[in-house]
Amino acid sequence: MMTQDVFNYLIWGMLGMAAVVFVSLYFVNAGYGQFRTRQWGWSIDNRLAWTLMEAPVFLTMLLIWLASPLKWALPQLVLFALFEFHYFQRSFLFPWLMTGRSRMPVAIMLMGIVFNLLNGLMQGGGLYWFPSEAYAEGIAYLGRWNAILGILLFVAGLVVNLHSDHVIRHLRQPGDTRHYLPQAGMYRYVTSANYLGELMEWVGFALAAGTLVAWVFPIWTAANLVPRAHAINKRYKAEFGQEAVGRRKRIIPFIY
Repeated sequence: MMTQDVFNYLIWGMLGMAAVVFVSLYFVNAGYGQFRTRQWGWSIDNRLAWTLMEAPVFLTMLLIWLASPLKWALPQLVLFALFEFHYFQRSFLFPWLMTGRSRMPVAIMLMGIVFNLLNGLMQGGGLYWFPSEAYAEGIAYLGRWNAILGILLFVAGLVVNLHSDHVIRHLRQPGDTRHYLPQAGMYRYVTSANYLGELMEWVGFALAAGTLVAWVFPIWTAANLVPRAHAINKRYKAEFGQEAVGRRKRIIPFIY
């Protein structure tokens, strides 16, 4: 367990890095998925890479929970369960539902591992090492407006995220290698509906948690996914034409 001062330095350091990442990704496309190139170096199977990249945050949060005397305390237990549900699906189910033979650069995977370890320490620390004084209210905290709204937003984002992944997985028939523009669900409004769902989840989590450290996560999520959503929108317009993309926004319906 780290000291409060070190924990605070970590929070502010991560916020500073988020600003750098946000600006950088408007000039350099992270080389995974449709933007992977050989310039990113050695790559491995996409499914294995996703599991290795995402599992550390699930395990870090789990270990912090197991070691904490507050493991059954509310509202921490509810927030812990939301966090771990997302990352269990993201680490051990989502990758192995992928189709095709995509690969991920090891450099991207390692950067993801580092972020996930730090984020696991931050979010676990925010729940169990340095919890908000408001959590002492126990179950009554879950009746606060921010907790109710945050949990509902998280669940809505999870539904959007899972459905959007389903849409992407079923764009092609077996053996088909052509590219398609996703159209169903929230893809009618944005070209990166899966990213919209993830952003909704972590804004909801932060709203429900009500702490600065929890807000670091959606800020990082936006810093990473908003520029990528811009690049995907731009690529779709180049590949399918402005008319096909229509008035759909990048990641936030009707706004951006």
